[in-house]
Amino acid sequence: MTITEFQELIAEKYLHRDKERGTSKTFMWLIEEVGELATVLAEEKTTQQQKEDEFADIFAWLCTLANINDVDIEKACIKKYCENCPKGFK
Repeated sequence: MTITEFQELIAEKYLHRDKERGTSKTFMWLIEEVGELATVLAEEKTTQQQKEDEFADIFAWLCTLANINDVDIEKACIKKYCENCPKGFK
């Protein structure tokens, strides 16, 4: 699955509800998930599954935030980090 495909999947499932929630509240959900990841990473007895779940949650909320702000994450990343990379970093 590509980043675009995942972002589209999130839009198909949640876009209507996400647009109603709006950017500010969606951003707060993203930050809450970042806090949960911080907690998981700080704990010594964290499982790999717990880490993966929290990273996935953050990515899903990031896609949600991008969707309601009309940002194609894959396109933005390619433009910023691939097309504009210094020589030798592609």
